[in-house]
Amino acid sequence: MSEVAGRRKRCTQRVALVVVLGWTLAADSAFGGEHWPRFRGPNGTGVSDEKGFPTQWSDDAYAWKVQLKGLGHSSPCVWGDSLFLTSALADGSKRFLTSYSTSTGDERWTRDIETEAEEVHDLNSYASPTPTTDGERVYLSFASGHQFYLAAFAFDGAPAWSVDLGKFENGPNHGYGTSPIVHGDLVILSFSQEKNSAVLALDRVTGAPRWRTPREGRLTCHSTPFLIEKKGGGHDLFVSAGDGILSLDARSGHLNWREDVLGSRVVASPVYTHGLVFATSGGQGQGRALAAARMHHEGDPAARIVWTRKRELPYVPTPLAFGDHLYLWNDKGVVVCLEAKTGEEAWKQRVGGNFSGSPIWLEGRLYCVSREGEVVVLKAGPEYELLGRTSLGEGSHGTPAVAGGRMFLRGFQHLFCLQATR
Repeated sequence: MSEVAGRRKRCTQRVALVVVLGWTLAADSAFGGEHWPRFRGPNGTGVSDEKGFPTQWSDDAYAWKVQLKGLGHSSPCVWGDSLFLTSALADGSKRFLTSYSTSTGDERWTRDIETEAEEVHDLNSYASPTPTTDGERVYLSFASGHQFYLAAFAFDGAPAWSVDLGKFENGPNHGYGTSPIVHGDLVILSFSQEKNSAVLALDRVTGAPRWRTPREGRLTCHSTPFLIEKKGGGHDLFVSAGDGILSLDARSGHLNWREDVLGSRVVASPVYTHGLVFATSGGQGQGRALAAARMHHEGDPAARIVWTRKRELPYVPTPLAFGDHLYLWNDKGVVVCLEAKTGEEAWKQRVGGNFSGSPIWLEGRLYCVSREGEVVVLKAGPEYELLGRTSLGEGSHGTPAVAGGRMFLRGFQHLFCLQATR
């Protein structure tokens, strides 16, 4: 590659990153850096501007590694030197929220939450939802028997509030996996189940209800929403669930639009790029439908859906959208790179393994952890290239978190911290 072509390529990559940062900063006060405040990081993009991580490594490369309490599939959320992680006893009788130091891995405190057990799918756990934080409190949701809760704890572990959200309609016994998010002074949770589905917002300081938007109850789903700033001010909240793709006003919960295009259970979260929101659904271990919808469309509602796809789709892993491309990393180890605007394939490759965790984007690379505990690293972009494979030595259903020059990887037994080299 010539020097001029190299500069042009680097410039294009920087422009693409600025585009993603622009969308993200519209809804979050921080991007990457010292914070990874929710599932898949700021605004759920899975994209970080951190640098210096290897594409493969040995066991002695970890800055620290700690034994976890109980089991769980949730991911860490991070604020500065505080990392929060949930786990549970194998029988579901007790859940844990634990705070760790990101620099040393030292445990600061653990809060035990006595619960009843509900039935869960073999690939689910009693601690699958990822907690979220605003730098003052950490918020978590969990199901317990026939009820489920949203709760808040201070950074020192003191309980702030908890709210019983009513009966948990756990059908057909897949368990619970929806993560909350923070927006301004609100904690927002989307829950989709057999009955009494809704999207709701609570006051993040007191837990008092602020709004609740009922939804059509069809299937228990587990996706986490994201936010986009509107042209005239305020933010829209985008949700995917059994009753389709929804856009809501984030302050009031007012329904802007709904497209009933998914048709089956939703586990993966929606993602976005180029003014399009992408959502998937599936069942029986495989994806069945993907739809690309215009976020803001003032014309014919029938033209809101730009394109759809029915093959080689993820069911549990959330897609990753960055710049011009949409990456589908499916449960059975097939990865597809699509042109985001059109849905045309750039490449498709079987990387092997089985996946429940979702990919993240770092320095033009995709990192994803298989259920067998192998971290697979691919080159992002219109040409396929395998960059590395590293075994954690144990299984994993978690999605990596990245903040402060560190990557945090959750296995079944341990939490691993990989330090950036520059």
